[in-house]
Amino acid sequence: MRYLVALALLVTFSHAKEANVQQLFNVQTVKVQHAPHTKSSVSYGFVKVDEARVYDISPRFGGFVESMYADKLYTKVRKGEALAKVYSPEVLKAKDDYLSTIKFSEIRPNPSMLESAKTKLELLDIPSAEIASVRKNNKVSRFTTLISPADGYVFKKSISNGSSFNAKSSLFEIVNLDKVWVELKVHQDQLALVNDVQEFKLTTPSSREIFVAKKGELYPRLDQKEESFTLRLEVANKGLVLKPGMYMSAVMSSGEKEYLTLPSTAVVRKNGKFFVFGLGEYQGEYTPKEIQVKLLNPDTYIIKSGLAEGDEVVNNALFMMDSDAQINGLY
Repeated sequence: MRYLVALALLVTFSHAKEANVQQLFNVQTVKVQHAPHTKSSVSYGFVKVDEARVYDISPRFGGFVESMYADKLYTKVRKGEALAKVYSPEVLKAKDDYLSTIKFSEIRPNPSMLESAKTKLELLDIPSAEIASVRKNNKVSRFTTLISPADGYVFKKSISNGSSFNAKSSLFEIVNLDKVWVELKVHQDQLALVNDVQEFKLTTPSSREIFVAKKGELYPRLDQKEESFTLRLEVANKGLVLKPGMYMSAVMSSGEKEYLTLPSTAVVRKNGKFFVFGLGEYQGEYTPKEIQVKLLNPDTYIIKSGLAEGDEVVNNALFMMDSDAQINGLY
């Protein structure tokens, strides 16, 4: 093979100590040019509940469950929907006090006393409609209603029909899935791209839909076992397609940039330096020239110095490297 290459090349020397390679066959050339490029990488992760959309139902009073409405886990509920009907001696007494104050104020108006009795019910987190019904109907109900503070699903339930509960006990957990988190694993060599990324396109095997998210929060801790950081994205979940625990893949893409480039076939490396073959003084002659490059991708180099846009070089530089010229250290 070395003999065939030697036949294909004729190495000549100029008096200026410059090495020229005269090609005896037709060669293909390529011009240095600006090319747009978008950096991208793929990462993987899982859907998580958005912690800001988790609602804990912990009454400020103790009592007993009279009837359950949301009696099954993962029941879908709407904001303001009744979850359970309960009886609380503390709430009943507060309602009676409020009604008594209303009746007393009709005889001897005392706005501050009336407001104080109403505030007590509000501080017990009794629904406003229930408080208003005391004044409207001039009577109290023995029961009070626990209502959902948001649309969502019942992810936790700690009571059943007839259960008793104490003040501050967590009875329900309602999770809204209109928006979810996707936590991606990002390796250290991807951090530079994450800093430049404009958007993330996410997919999951169970859906053909492409979800778009903006950059979220990078957790400031390295998982040494997996050698990765966690990047949290917030994703709009229209149609509630995404469920906690689902596997996701994300394409990270930076903004488009232009670089001065050459194909990797036009660049050769020797002794830690990079060279191209430019046009020589005479037709059919090609002169090796040292340049500074940076790898853009496996097929392309970014030209940092040594060439300008429009410069023409040999596209197959490796073919131009005659073995005798290498041994003599000509370039």
